[in-house]
Amino acid sequence: MSPYSPSGFMKFILAKKLEMSQVFKADGVVVPVTLVQAGPCVVTQVKTKDADGYVAVQLGFQPGKNLTKSEQGHLKDLPAMKVLREFRIDATDAFKRGDSLEATVFAPGDVINVTGTSKGKGFQGVVKRHGFGGHPSTHGHKDQLRMPGSIGAGGVQHVLKGRRMAGHMGDVRVTVQNLEIVEIREGGIIAVKGAVPGARHAILEIRTV
Repeated sequence: MSPYSPSGFMKFILAKKLEMSQVFKADGVVVPVTLVQAGPCVVTQVKTKDADGYVAVQLGFQPGKNLTKSEQGHLKDLPAMKVLREFRIDATDAFKRGDSLEATVFAPGDVINVTGTSKGKGFQGVVKRHGFGGHPSTHGHKDQLRMPGSIGAGGVQHVLKGRRMAGHMGDVRVTVQNLEIVEIREGGIIAVKGAVPGARHAILEIRTV
C-alpha cells in the first residue's frame, strides 16, 4: 500500500530498466515501450525543513548485502537496501519511515520524467559525439574523412571554451521528460512509451511531471 493518495501529491518511485517491447492498441497501432520494474520501495528517511534545511523523502530499492556500518545504522529496523535515492517534495506529512511504495501509485496516462545514467560510449570522435558531417573522401582528403577540421583562430594560442571536439561520451545523468505510462502490469512492471536512459538493469528515478 502507498502511504499517500495518487492524486494531490507528486508521484515518484525507483525502478530497474528491463527491456524494450511494444504494445498494440485497440485500433492496431503499435506503441514502442520500455518495461521497467518499479518498486517495491521503502521509505528510509523523511527530511524536513527544520532538521535538514529542505524537504525530501529518501527511498530504498533492491535487497542489499555487505553494507557498511554507517549504512547498517541508517537502515536499522528496516530491510537492507542496495540503492538509496532522494526525491524533493513540497510536504512530507503523508510519509513516515518504513512506508512502502509500489508501482500501483501510478496509472496509465500519467506523464512522467525518467532520470538515469546514460550508456557509456568511451572516447569518441566528433562525428559520433557531435554529429559532424566529416570531409569529402576524395580530392586531397586522404585520412581526413572523420577529422574535426579547423578549431578556430590560432592567435589566441588556446582552445576556446565550449569547442566541440573528441572526448568522453555518455555515462552521465540524463532526464527524459514527458514520457507517458501506457500500462501497469502485474508484479510492478510499468510500460513507458518510448526510450529511457541507461542499459538493461540500470536504476531509474521516476516522477510525475
